[in-house]
Amino acid sequence: MSLRHMLLAEWTKLRTVRGWVAGLVAVSLVVVGLGLLFATGSTSSCSKGKVEVPCPTPPLGPDGTAVEDRFYFVSMPLDGNGSITARVNSMTGQIRLPDATPGVRNVVSGTVPWAKAGLMVKESTEQGSAYAAVMVTAAHGVRMQHDFTHDVAGGAQGVASGQPRWLRLSRTQDTVIGEESPDGKRWTKVGTARLEGLPARVRIGLFAASPGDVRVESNPLGGTAAAGRFSEVTALVDEVSVSGTTSGAWAQNDIGVDYDVDGTPHHPGRLVRNGGTFAITGVGDIAPNTTEGTVERTLTGMLIALVVAIVVAVLFVTTEYRRGLMRTTLLAGPRRGRVLVAKAVVAGGATFVAGLAGAAVTVPLAVRILRGNGIFTLPVDPLTQVRVIAGAAGVLAVSAVLALALGALFRRSAPAVIVAIVVLVVPYVLATASILPDEVSRWLLRVTPAAGFAIQQSVPEYEHVISHYVPAMGYFPLPPWGGFAVLCAYAALALGLAVRRLNGRDA
Repeated sequence: MSLRHMLLAEWTKLRTVRGWVAGLVAVSLVVVGLGLLFATGSTSSCSKGKVEVPCPTPPLGPDGTAVEDRFYFVSMPLDGNGSITARVNSMTGQIRLPDATPGVRNVVSGTVPWAKAGLMVKESTEQGSAYAAVMVTAAHGVRMQHDFTHDVAGGAQGVASGQPRWLRLSRTQDTVIGEESPDGKRWTKVGTARLEGLPARVRIGLFAASPGDVRVESNPLGGTAAAGRFSEVTALVDEVSVSGTTSGAWAQNDIGVDYDVDGTPHHPGRLVRNGGTFAITGVGDIAPNTTEGTVERTLTGMLIALVVAIVVAVLFVTTEYRRGLMRTTLLAGPRRGRVLVAKAVVAGGATFVAGLAGAAVTVPLAVRILRGNGIFTLPVDPLTQVRVIAGAAGVLAVSAVLALALGALFRRSAPAVIVAIVVLVVPYVLATASILPDEVSRWLLRVTPAAGFAIQQSVPEYEHVISHYVPAMGYFPLPPWGGFAVLCAYAALALGLAVRRLNGRDA
């Protein structure tokens, strides 16, 4: 019998058993039902003092990425091409720590590692508008950044080492070049940014920003949680010169500042100018937003759907052993391994279709419901959304193949189902529940089949963004396709062992 005929025979078996068909339908319904239940039951509001208000929507960057765009900007208009040069002499700051005495603010001197100050060309003072900047940072040397997601390292030395740093930013049409120098004479290029569609008139000037101080705290079981607290930085800048067609005096913009109910700015930035010396104090960050919810959180039904898919796949092969039908099936063709491969293709394919239908309905609909309830979800590009949806289906399908192979190895339903759940579901739950040390959680999601869930991660880690990048927050130690490859390798290994046993003396 050819492989095509075997596939047709196995598909006929699958679709004629009502329990198996019902199980595949349940895979879709669980993904849809629990995802929409999560979305409809979620609400959000924010506080301003004692007043509850709708939570603000984060600004979007030029490519549609949700961003943080909060900093102090001292700038002037630039028409056409031009440049700005300045020397950053020092960076100091303060950080709010947990109160040692209840009710008494515990503020200490210091700067967070990604506190930054330098030169910027920005399309406008609107949040999310295109920009390019060259800067010194508190602990990461000189950097060239643009449009929130792009970051290039320059020299390792910065003002943190006690050495002032000269910076220069030059605009030629839509190309911006950042340079650094130890003395204002010997210049080294840090990076080049291309800002397509940059208008003729832009803002050019000095800036300062300081992300929140993220402190990771452990719980008694070894899991961790992160808390972000206020920080600010003050940069002392002098030797400022601007070339090109400019107009007007220096303008000050506290971009992204939040206001209390009475109109008072919350943690405002400021400028103190003494002749040609600028002391610029900034709060906030200029970076991708990593604190909002992600599209994959709508797939809350995945684990239960996975258990259902495991059970169906195991029964698809162990039922023939239990009823003594496997020998009859094997008599249909001389190549026994083909029978198992046909079963795996049918089980995996049917599970993929069921999972794809559920995820394709759930993700866009649940995101729309969440946003309607005032809960922002980080936008992703169409290809990423397709990967998340198809990846969820892929995890279910490959897991079904792994479960079927375990069923063929054990030839009994109960141990095969238990082992499949132990290697797939248990590591994922332990790693994402904030009950294990972070390194243990990352290890589980590297070496177990649960690594496959990485295919659903929609937001990458950014080197220049301070965040708590752990599995409990939706960040996996392996890249999406790398994690999925680990799951596929386990399924291929188990299927190979099952075929080898099937080709042995006993069926």
